[in-house]
Amino acid sequence: MAAATTSDIRSEPVAARGAVLSMALCVALLIASEFMPVSLLTPMAQGLHASTGQTGQAISISRLFAVTASMLMTTAAGKLNRKSVLIATTALMLLSLVPVAAAPNFAVLMIGRALLGICIGGSWALATAVIMRLVPEGDVPRALALMYGGHAIATAFAAPIGSYLGGIFGWRAVFWALIPLVAGNLLWHMVALPSLPAGQRQNFRMMFALLKRPYFLRGLVAAMLSWGSAFTMFTYLRPFLEQVTKVDVTTLSILLLVLGCAGFAGTWAAGRYVSGNVAALLRVPVLFMGGCTLGLLLLGNSVIAAGVFLALWGAMNTAMSVIWMTWMSQNAADVSEAAGSLMVAAIQASILMGAMAGGLLLDSLTVAATFAGSVALAGLAVALIGTGHRLLKPVLP
Repeated sequence: MAAATTSDIRSEPVAARGAVLSMALCVALLIASEFMPVSLLTPMAQGLHASTGQTGQAISISRLFAVTASMLMTTAAGKLNRKSVLIATTALMLLSLVPVAAAPNFAVLMIGRALLGICIGGSWALATAVIMRLVPEGDVPRALALMYGGHAIATAFAAPIGSYLGGIFGWRAVFWALIPLVAGNLLWHMVALPSLPAGQRQNFRMMFALLKRPYFLRGLVAAMLSWGSAFTMFTYLRPFLEQVTKVDVTTLSILLLVLGCAGFAGTWAAGRYVSGNVAALLRVPVLFMGGCTLGLLLLGNSVIAAGVFLALWGAMNTAMSVIWMTWMSQNAADVSEAAGSLMVAAIQASILMGAMAGGLLLDSLTVAATFAGSVALAGLAVALIGTGHRLLKPVLP
């Protein structure tokens, strides 16, 4: 499919690399915009006169709209050039930051986060399918790793820098600072992305047909459990570190930096070693991440132990994205946009439910209950994935 529709891109590898890097920056800014409330959760709650659990729903609301956008984007976009669609979603990300930064109350914050959710869903729904068109099939895992390197960069630097600058200038200044960066990425998209004419028109019938493939449906559920486990914990990491590990803002920033920098190692390893049959790798990230969360529950009062567990968790978190999207590209290549929409919707829904459940557990019980819920979801994911072979497309004789 890719070679037939993108021969012009194949003859311009430098342009393809620039396009992948532009996508990587977009991912970095999406992650930074999306998860900045994690590092600023406590001051945002105080500034908006809301509870910590309620403010955590700022992530949930963006996920709610991301689920809807991811399901609708590839069908609503119809025959529109995918370059134009990606430029439009990046422009929407720019627009969404203004009401968040200027929010006089919790309601306005939610409006901005809802707009961001539309951008998240639309961008992620197309991202893997676009990468599959930009590079040869054998280079897809490396290109995905490069794109998710943007994820690692944002995780490494956005949270600790946001936490540190938020402590000095206030949380609103952090969101204002993102606006010129997104504007620059918008201009880069215009220059670097090649024309990406729409292929086969997508519709909901194709998505439903894909869900009838048992291996793909099983994979979707396993992915949901994996991401749900991760973000039940990650959304409320700051309250845990403040209440259990007893860190100050400086130590919190250092721990978040450790977590994020480990993400580079996870992305590098995934790009280097993920190839061929990924069945054996599917359960590795959630197994280790669940173990790290359990370790935090048992030993989280130690700053050193917390740093070690967060480093391993961060490496596995970025590797998880590359592994699962490689699985999708290998097992649903014939309907890549429909598969991308379903994968993104499933992941966004799981993060939404994880953040909501974690917030409820935090407000009604303790942050330890939130982390225990994350461990339980990880266990379910590992059990469902098993060896991973039941999640692979059957080989026709």
